[in-house]
Amino acid sequence: MTVADEKKPVAQQVEMVTCTIDGFEVSVPKGTLIIRAAELLGIQIPRFCDHPLLDPVGACRQCLVEIPDAGNGRGMPKPQASCTTAVMPGMVVKTQLTSPVADKAQHGVMELLLINHPLDCPICDKGGECPLQNQAMSNGRGETRFTEAKRTFPKPIPLSTEVLLDRERCIQCARCTRFSDQIAGDAFIDLFERGAKEQVGSAADNPFQSYFSGNTVQICPVGALTGAAYRFRSRPFDLVSTPSACEHCASGCALRTDHRRGKVTRRLAGDDPQVNEEWNCDKGRWAFTYATQPDRLTHPLVRNEKGELEVASWPEALTVAARGLARARGNAGVLTGGRLTLEDAYAYSKFARIALGTNDIDFRARPHSAEEAEFLAFAVAGRPIEVSYADLEAAPAVLLAGFEPEEESPIVFLRLRKAFRKKGLKVVSVAPFASRGLRKMGGTLLPAVPGAEAELLGGLVAGDDAGVRELLEKPGAVILVGERLATSPGALSAAVRLAHATGAG
Repeated sequence: MTVADEKKPVAQQVEMVTCTIDGFEVSVPKGTLIIRAAELLGIQIPRFCDHPLLDPVGACRQCLVEIPDAGNGRGMPKPQASCTTAVMPGMVVKTQLTSPVADKAQHGVMELLLINHPLDCPICDKGGECPLQNQAMSNGRGETRFTEAKRTFPKPIPLSTEVLLDRERCIQCARCTRFSDQIAGDAFIDLFERGAKEQVGSAADNPFQSYFSGNTVQICPVGALTGAAYRFRSRPFDLVSTPSACEHCASGCALRTDHRRGKVTRRLAGDDPQVNEEWNCDKGRWAFTYATQPDRLTHPLVRNEKGELEVASWPEALTVAARGLARARGNAGVLTGGRLTLEDAYAYSKFARIALGTNDIDFRARPHSAEEAEFLAFAVAGRPIEVSYADLEAAPAVLLAGFEPEEESPIVFLRLRKAFRKKGLKVVSVAPFASRGLRKMGGTLLPAVPGAEAELLGGLVAGDDAGVRELLEKPGAVILVGERLATSPGALSAAVRLAHATGAG
């Protein structure tokens, strides 16, 4: 499936604004926050609540800066939160590096944040990679003036089988609550009470359930939310980190796999703006213990003369394998399964054709119909990936045909929800019922009993639903088909005809 070049929206001219930060001029797009403009100059303003993928809230007040000139010749009377204040033409900003006012304000905020924060650093899993630790050293007082008793709570509280809550450590930055509400669309965690009694938690009638709950552990700037699998396992400086790609679905999420002494201790979402941004699903984050099971093969085994398996060295095993592959040349097939990356799948197929001399290569884990094989050959094989995640976000409308993104490709769901929330994306689903994920995307259901999808899609080709047809004819509209559609005879062919009839990608 393709996106017609002539139907792609034309990029609009960006209006630029020039300001001065710590004596350096910088030009940024209109609406840019001060904290982002400072980053372009290499100036790091302390922050806790700020996150580039979450809406600004100004909850922690740690990023206060002085604004002697707001662009109109007058200064702001008090320090302002740089994570919620947009740059204005001619604005002059002074951060903690050049302003005693901003530096004093940040020291004061840090002192207030530490009033109830426990000295758990020696036992806290966040120790060694904790923004609160780092900024308490760089922007905090050397000694405390607080003499009263600290607020305490029972801890840790298991919010789920994988996430533990320590309310004493929470600094009410609202990162986790904003993620649950804005990104995941699940109200699984929130702030309760007000003032000094405010605390984070989950409501009794809203359990801590989401396909993306593990992201709250990663973005928590303190040790309030921690992972049970990683608890007391290691310190960050004892870990070796390896970039990898998630193997659980076709999203291709970037991962960071941390391991110690040859054993995986945790997996984190990698930073890949073109794919998963900084998020991943709970399956990709927590489902890695299968690689550490005691019955896993850790040494090569070779059959002896009696046909029994014996432990062998790698050179011996590779030699035996090479002899066996040489004997099988021209009379073998390769079946690898469907969990490989594109690059690994290509490498396997090239190995099969060159080393084994065979074209019998299959990655399918279930029977395919002749129609599905033809669809894959026509619409997928040999074609570049012409619909990117950015295209999904920019699309005015997306039709889901036999495809439930939250279940089958969670990152596609997050992209569609983001586009719905920020740009009003129209999502239409051909499915038997409206799923929870479809409701979170504000989608419209075109009900089709299982097996009748081809008939409904054929009706759209004929123009039965003028509203949906009009949406798909808009420049940049996309049709996404799922594996389930292949079980409905004629449905894949009808989806291709609909794409050709409307010009959708």
